Amino acid sequence: MKKLLILTVALAMALAFIGTAMAVPPGKTLKFETKMGTVVFSGKIHADAGMKCNNCHPKVFKMKKGADKIT
Repeated sequence: MKKLLILTVALAMALAFIGTAMAVPPGKTLKFETKMGTVVFSGKIHADAGMKCNNCHPKVFKMKKGADKIT
């Protein structure tokens, strides 16, 4: 039972650190090339607007449909 608890805690911590490592910090900009043009994600613009990752990503890889207007 103790081994299962330790394994569960270790897995939860690993998942938490992975999510943080994949976050886009305020000083970083990601660019994605698509058929319709370049999509730019600016960590600074989102941070300046007070946005946090979980505003749009409440769970791993799940986004809120229609949460924000894309321009």
